[in-house]
Amino acid sequence: MLTLYYAPGTCALASLIALEESGLAFETRKLTFANGEQRSPDYLQINPKGRVPALVTDRGVLTETPAILGFIAESAPGAKLAPLGDAFEMARLQSFNSYLCSTVHVNHAHRPRGSRWADEPAALEAMKAKVPQNMADCFTLIEEKMFEGPWVMGETYSLADPYLFVMTDWLPSDGVDPTRFAKVTDHHARMLQRPAVQRALAYDRG
Repeated sequence: MLTLYYAPGTCALASLIALEESGLAFETRKLTFANGEQRSPDYLQINPKGRVPALVTDRGVLTETPAILGFIAESAPGAKLAPLGDAFEMARLQSFNSYLCSTVHVNHAHRPRGSRWADEPAALEAMKAKVPQNMADCFTLIEEKMFEGPWVMGETYSLADPYLFVMTDWLPSDGVDPTRFAKVTDHHARMLQRPAVQRALAYDRG
């Protein structure tokens, strides 16, 4: 049995969606960031980073969204969540997810998590002020150069789709109108129609 530790409104939703798509047996453990549960001694034994997601497997704990997504795809090949066996296509998929992880998510985090990089109030406010432009620039690149359609990587749904869905969901709170990006907005709407996404959102927002 897999156990996913997650918190509502975080990137862990991408892993939750992928698990729902995979057909793998799993259970969830919800953490409440407002209560500091991610810093509790019990959770730090599971993930010393004090962040989510964390996926407990029979071989140990996995952290970081791209790694967890890749593990899910490898563990459920029948779900066809990744181009397993095609080294180039798999690398393209990982390249997209790495961009979301290392650039888009970091740009977003400068608004709610600015204390990771600075302490001075003026510096924190300057970072927050830059977030709308940085996120819009990221999504302009995704919309115009990286998104193939109808799914992120083309005709086939993949691990990139739930991850992009989560990032798109954050745009309004970052001061960016998602409707500026027609393909991304259409993608988000179609994701909401998927039963696995609806089940994952019931966990995340329930």
